[in-house]
Amino acid sequence: MKFGGTSVEDSAAILRLIEIVESEIPRRPIVVVSACAGVTNQLLKIAALSAEGKKEESNDLISAIRSRHDKLVDELMSSELPKNYLKGKISVYAHELRNLSQAISVLGEVSNRSRDAIASYGERLSSMITAQAMEENSIKAALVDAREYMITNETYTKAVPLFEIVGEKTKKALMPLVNGGYVVVTQGFIGASEKGITTTIGRGGSDYSAAIIGALLGAEEIQIWTDVDGVLTADPSIVTEARRIKKMSFNEASELAYFGAKVLHPMTILPAIEKNIPVYVRNSRNPSYRGTLISRSENHEECIVKSIVYKEHITLLNLVSSRMFMAHDFLEAVFAVFNKYKTIAHAVATSEVSISVAIDDTTKLEEMKKEFDEFAEVTSSSGKAIVCVVGENIRHSPGIVGKIFSAMDGIRVNMISQGASEINIGFVVDENDLERAVQLLHKDLFGNSRGLSSEIFD
Repeated sequence: MKFGGTSVEDSAAILRLIEIVESEIPRRPIVVVSACAGVTNQLLKIAALSAEGKKEESNDLISAIRSRHDKLVDELMSSELPKNYLKGKISVYAHELRNLSQAISVLGEVSNRSRDAIASYGERLSSMITAQAMEENSIKAALVDAREYMITNETYTKAVPLFEIVGEKTKKALMPLVNGGYVVVTQGFIGASEKGITTTIGRGGSDYSAAIIGALLGAEEIQIWTDVDGVLTADPSIVTEARRIKKMSFNEASELAYFGAKVLHPMTILPAIEKNIPVYVRNSRNPSYRGTLISRSENHEECIVKSIVYKEHITLLNLVSSRMFMAHDFLEAVFAVFNKYKTIAHAVATSEVSISVAIDDTTKLEEMKKEFDEFAEVTSSSGKAIVCVVGENIRHSPGIVGKIFSAMDGIRVNMISQGASEINIGFVVDENDLERAVQLLHKDLFGNSRGLSSEIFD
C-alpha cells in the first residue's frame, strides 16, 4: 500500500490512512509513504538557497518543516513518551539539515549527492510519525528504513535499484516482521548505495519502490493511494468532465504514465507486469471507491480509446541530411548524438533524408546542434507539447487517425508519431493549443456516453 504526499499531508489525512490500513490488516499490508505534500519541494529549495548563500531563508524553511511535523505529533499523539521521542528526533533532523545547509553554503554549490541527502528527510519524518501514529491507534507497526534494503547505484537523484541485492535484503528486512504480525511502514523514493550513502530514485519514485517491494515479496496486489478517484480519461484540470477508467491493461497504464499521466510514476507498472500483480489506483479521501484496476490486457471491442495524456515543455528538432547519406547512415548518425548526450527522444518521425524528434531535456541542446551541423541542417522550436491518445484497441480500429485529427479542426499539428506503439497515437502541437486540443479530443472521443461501456468507465 503506497500513500502519496496528499495522503499524509496533515493529521486528518494520516488518520484516514490508518483506517484504510486497519481494514487490510488480515491481508498483511506493507505501507510505503511519501513525504508530506510539499515538503520535498521545500527541502530541495533549502539546498538551492544554501548554494546561493541565503542562510536566513534556508533556516526559516527548516524551521517551518520542523514546526509542521511538531504540529503533526501534537495532533496525533496523546501519550507523552512517544510525543517526546518524536519531537526529539524531529529536532535532531532539523539540526542535521542545518549542518548540511551550512556545508553547502560554504562550498557555494550543491551536488546531486547533497540534494539526495537533504531530500531524504521528508520521507524519514513522515514515515516515523505515521508508524508511531499507528501504534497510538493500537496497530502493531514497525518502521523500517528503506536504506537497509533499497540498495542502488550511485546515480544520485536518479538512482537505479540493484535488483539482486534488493531482492535478498528486502526479504530479510521485511518478511520476519510481516510474519510476526507487524504492519511494516517504510519510505518510498529513498535508498542507499552499496557504500551506505543516501540516494533517491527520483521524484515520484515511491510508486516504483512500492511496486518493487510488492513484486519481490509476491504481493496479492499493489495499491497506489492518491488524491484522485483513479486514472481518468484526461487531466481533470483541463477537462472537468473527465471520466474514471475502471479497468485498463498494463500496456495502457505504462503508456499513460510515460506520456504524462500524473497519477502514476512511469516505472511503477514494470515490476507488476513481470509478476502479473494487479495494481489499484485509489483515492485516500474516498476509500470506499474502488478506483482503477490495472491488470493483464482485456480485449473490450467496444472501447477504442482509454485516455488522452500530454507532455509539456517539448522542443522539436528538425534535421535534414546535408549529404547523400543512405537512410540507415543518417539515422545512425542522429541517434549516436542522442546516445552520447543521454537525451531521450519522446517521439520521432522519419523519412529517408529528414527526421523530426521531440525532446524535453534541452540541457545539452547547443552541444548536440554543433554535432548535428556536421552532417545535417538542424532547426529547433520550443514551446511545444506532445498529445497522446492511448488505448489497446487503437491497433484494431481503422479510421481512428482520421477521427482524431478531424476532431481538432483549426489546430496546427507539428508532427505525428504512430506505429512504434500500436496502442498510442502521438502528435506535437504548440503549447498554446494544448488545452484546446485535449478538450476537443475528449469531447469527440468521450463526450457521447452511449458509446462508452459502463464496465470500463464511470
